[in-house]
Amino acid sequence: MKAVVSRTGHIDQLHLEDVPIPVVPDDGLLIRVFAASINIADLFSISAAGRMMNRFSSNKGSAPVPGTDFAGIVERVGTGVTTFRHGDEVFGSRRGSLAEYLCCAADGVVTLKPPSISFEEAAAVPLAGTTALQAVRDHGHVQAGQKVLVKGSSGAVGPFLVQIATAFGAEVTAVCSAANVEMSRSIGADRVIDYTTTDFTKDGSHYDVVLDVAGSRRFSEYDEILNRNGTFVAVGVSAVMHGRGGMFRVLRQLGGMRVRAMRSRRKVVNYVARMNRPDLQFLAGMLADESVKPVIDRRYRLDQIVEAFHYLDLGHSRGKLLISCVA
Repeated sequence: MKAVVSRTGHIDQLHLEDVPIPVVPDDGLLIRVFAASINIADLFSISAAGRMMNRFSSNKGSAPVPGTDFAGIVERVGTGVTTFRHGDEVFGSRRGSLAEYLCCAADGVVTLKPPSISFEEAAAVPLAGTTALQAVRDHGHVQAGQKVLVKGSSGAVGPFLVQIATAFGAEVTAVCSAANVEMSRSIGADRVIDYTTTDFTKDGSHYDVVLDVAGSRRFSEYDEILNRNGTFVAVGVSAVMHGRGGMFRVLRQLGGMRVRAMRSRRKVVNYVARMNRPDLQFLAGMLADESVKPVIDRRYRLDQIVEAFHYLDLGHSRGKLLISCVA
């Protein structure tokens, strides 16, 4: 099968190789991958540090295939599997998704794809959707009627934050560039602020929850717009990787905001999503009832993966980047 392989730690050295189709264990599934998507977290997996971790993982010795999100059809079922059948349309999250075939555990992060959505739409959801769901529900504890600010409403995670917070009954204000104002309105934001013309920290508005996926402002600036007992959530790895001054400065700023928050009863959270099947199934339900619809920016073929990762690394995508894995 064809698979994208990373052996050097550099985006420019990603290339297609012929590698063996994975052997299906008794408790596993072989998935014919129709579509995959790439995420900021995938940049780490192709770095030197990521490759070093692969040497000590359970995948030691396997081809270093990047990617995590996938959607496709069950091609083979392990002898001990009763929850899936040959021909099932599924989507999920498993390392090594940038390939024509993928093997995953039947009890892993994989579930049936709603028939009403495409493979591309399904592949756009797992990591970004789970990151947003956990930000809104588990860390922001968003409730109906609350005022929520989403800083960075474009990109991979931002559109999911807007839609999930809206589905939870919040009044959502989205912050983005002028190019993404109409998109943010179209996915349900009650109010959209163009940060190039308006400073959202100085317009007199206050919020119960701030979800920051951009990481481009000093965290102290949010003190002025959070209500008493409000919550600030630095969403996933993007808020750190694209934060001003790099990861260590961002983490120092978060620490400083925690100290200030303790004095004002505000809560500060930073986290990385934990992938799991129940959350994926929850998102499948939201896709089925159309309360969430993936925003797709660009589409690429497997042999265009270098171009796709370079665009991802710029940090300016307007939605998810999809990869077609069908020859």
